[in-house]
Amino acid sequence: MSSKTSKLVRSVTSAYVRRIDVANVDVAKVRHLWDRLGKFLMTAIGVKIRKDRINGLYAEWFDPKQYTKGKLILYLHGGAYIVGGCDMHRQMVSHLARAANVQVLLPEYRLAPEHKYPAGLEDAIGIYRSLLNDGWQASDIMLAGDSAGGGLSVATLLALRDAGDELPAGAVLMSPFLDVTASGETMQTRAAQDPWFHPEHVPVIAEYYCEEHQRRDAYVSPVFANAEGLPPIYIQVGNDEILLSDSTRFAENVRQAGGDVELDIWPDMWHVFQFFVNKMPESGRAIAKIGAYVQSRLA
Repeated sequence: MSSKTSKLVRSVTSAYVRRIDVANVDVAKVRHLWDRLGKFLMTAIGVKIRKDRINGLYAEWFDPKQYTKGKLILYLHGGAYIVGGCDMHRQMVSHLARAANVQVLLPEYRLAPEHKYPAGLEDAIGIYRSLLNDGWQASDIMLAGDSAGGGLSVATLLALRDAGDELPAGAVLMSPFLDVTASGETMQTRAAQDPWFHPEHVPVIAEYYCEEHQRRDAYVSPVFANAEGLPPIYIQVGNDEILLSDSTRFAENVRQAGGDVELDIWPDMWHVFQFFVNKMPESGRAIAKIGAYVQSRLA
């Protein structure tokens, strides 16, 4: 049973998000509102944040006290490929860094619609390769991401695999957005339960992000990809979100390909519920589980 706090957060955020007219949204205005909100969110105590530029992109490093040296999470933020960045994700990522006790790098990749696919993917690949060029070992790096950042994390793994690059130690995905064609069954079966999104939102987002003929491409909608040869993957997803079947289908593809995947479905939870890490107990427990998984993979 969900906590009283989570029920309150669900109600308040649902009322806020559902007021957004996705089909006619002013992207610049929404970015400003989200970033302004993010500046008021408290970061984790004991985590130092440093500004940097990597491959020409603004990025922030998160350094917990006495963190395990030489281990890193490369975090790709969510936001439907349209919004998001350090201001919005700084709080959750700082808690993730503390829970995993490793450094986290949070870059701001290029966003649609100004920079459509494959701009964001190119940025993610470039940052990963830059880290290796700077002396980081692939076996000491984990990829992680939420929502669109989860989709971008999988696309990055696929592209690196296909290019013959050395792959990171694993990946963590939170409510990953893995199918811009909106073909999953939970687009309908969870439509009444999802407190944030409607199935008709997805085609609008897809139009912002890529061309119509690209929507089934493996790097755009990884549910259609060959999942062979991927590193271990841990997925957290809410039972009440329309994107649930993105996770279940992708996890099954990884299993069928002989890969290592753990699918963790949280009852009564919604899209990227981990974002409220210091607001409700479910989020705190989820981040703690991710931290333990990262530690086990990078041990």
